[in-house]
Amino acid sequence: MDTAVVVQPWKLAALAEVIGATLEGDGNIEIHGAAPLDRAGAHDIAFLSDPKYRVHLETTQAAAVILSPKESAAWAATKARLLTPNPYAAYAKAANCLYPEPRPATGVHPSAAVATSARIAPDVSVGAHATVGEHAVIGAGSIIGAGCVIGEHVTIGSHTRIHPRVVIYPHCVIGDRCVLHSGCVIGADGFGFANENGNWIKIPQIGRVVLHNDVEIGANTTIDRGALGDTIIEENVKIDNLVQIGHNCVVGAHAAIAGCAGISGSVNIGKHCRIGGAAMIGGHLSIADGAVVAAATPLFTSIEEAGMYSGVYPILPHRQWQKNAVQLRGLDAL
Repeated sequence: MDTAVVVQPWKLAALAEVIGATLEGDGNIEIHGAAPLDRAGAHDIAFLSDPKYRVHLETTQAAAVILSPKESAAWAATKARLLTPNPYAAYAKAANCLYPEPRPATGVHPSAAVATSARIAPDVSVGAHATVGEHAVIGAGSIIGAGCVIGEHVTIGSHTRIHPRVVIYPHCVIGDRCVLHSGCVIGADGFGFANENGNWIKIPQIGRVVLHNDVEIGANTTIDRGALGDTIIEENVKIDNLVQIGHNCVVGAHAAIAGCAGISGSVNIGKHCRIGGAAMIGGHLSIADGAVVAAATPLFTSIEEAGMYSGVYPILPHRQWQKNAVQLRGLDAL
């Protein structure tokens, strides 16, 4: 399959060992890429994780297929296969092997502005027109993309990739192996104002944002600094594009937040939670470990137990939706 990125070919046996799958078939097959079952070519690897795509198994041209032992037992073809209980996760590992992200040249671009007091590991890459503030620290193997602004006293761990035009405000902490995509802003002021006789008085936001290790932040996502304490994103959290996280939030380890979700200040999201796209979460709430909030759900009370939570109408023809909405508004009178 043709792609826009460089492929690193792998022998099938070596790929099986790296992803932890059981190989059945010729381990000397050379894999040049990954593709869907129905579009894979003679040197591609494909995978089956959703039964609705099972129909493509018999006709796929893939060199090998990643699938579960159960699916393999029902498949009579003689193609090579990699067997694993979690084909989708195995595919993710294989794709990382086949499509390693290219690394820019080590060193500081001549147009970058790096403060003399900043401490940058020798193998760091700092791109064109990036700015690194006073006393910032950037760990080994990290990459600062073109046009990034790294504030004073920011700490960035090792092997973290900051894509172009990211802004990290002063004193924030970014862990090891994090990925921050273009346009995200880490550490802007939280929305904190006190009202006096109709006038708004700004409350200084004196905390930080702290990202633990292996966090990924999507493009144009904003995470506000704490008003007093820190806003904390724990390890291995994955946050999509266009997400807003307010000041003093804590997002527990291994949580995932989909695009356009809005999280108000001082929300505590538990470990392994999943927040659907466009979900809106009110301030000062807590969400129990393992809870799942469905897409577009407005949340006004805390969630105390794991489970699936939804709060939206299913889609209907507009006139029927209007009729149901009128009836719902009248329930209190009834």
